[in-house]
Amino acid sequence: MQGDIPRRGRPPRCPVCRAPGPAPLLSSAGRDYWACGTCEARFLDPRQHPSRAAERAYYRHHQNDVADPDYRRFLARLAEPLLARLPVGARGLDFGCGPGPALAAMLRAAGHPMALYDPLFQPDPAALRGPFDFITCTEVVEHLHRPAEELARLDRLLAPGGWLGIMTCFQTDDARFAGWHYRRDPTHVVFYRAATWRYLAAARGWHCEIPVKDVVLLRKPPGDGPSGDDAAGIDGERRGAVNDGRRR
Repeated sequence: MQGDIPRRGRPPRCPVCRAPGPAPLLSSAGRDYWACGTCEARFLDPRQHPSRAAERAYYRHHQNDVADPDYRRFLARLAEPLLARLPVGARGLDFGCGPGPALAAMLRAAGHPMALYDPLFQPDPAALRGPFDFITCTEVVEHLHRPAEELARLDRLLAPGGWLGIMTCFQTDDARFAGWHYRRDPTHVVFYRAATWRYLAAARGWHCEIPVKDVVLLRKPPGDGPSGDDAAGIDGERRGAVNDGRRR
């Protein structure tokens, strides 16, 4: 692996699973990264997270055209396996929908009413009135500053038996982490492995499927109320401004 080892004091807990004692992974271009030995997530030192202003400026350069057939094909990697599992008329939330909610348009066209939420582009808290039969997060979770808290919130918004569909580029090889294009995006602060999602699903009692590369489908078990936040060690406290739910 290229790069130095972080020298500053370690963060007390993994931001994904809240396990203590993450290990130093890499220091590159002034950014320190840590590895969780419990859920296998990799993450930027929280003390080095970009500011909201810096994130907003960076997002302005993204071009996600709803009518772009290539972009729609990209989103179909999540939409198609999710649609195959949804009942007719299931109600969904596109969390972190961005300025051009193409995925929501695709799901509406398939007969599913959709709510939209994004802290920068669709910040209406009324959209978060659940429960929802399914929630989608495409290219969002890598931006979350407090993923444990946001995943707990999505759990609360999801109806029993509902689906959470996530798309993010899975991290696989620490030896290539320094040169990985996904790491070099300054707004990407958390990186997940397939094992990370399996761990989180097992801790909550969720069903976990990985139908295609970089897509995970999590099904909340039937029953009343949120699933196993306590078992996962996840703090359900909401971050006030939700510096999360981001688009690329």
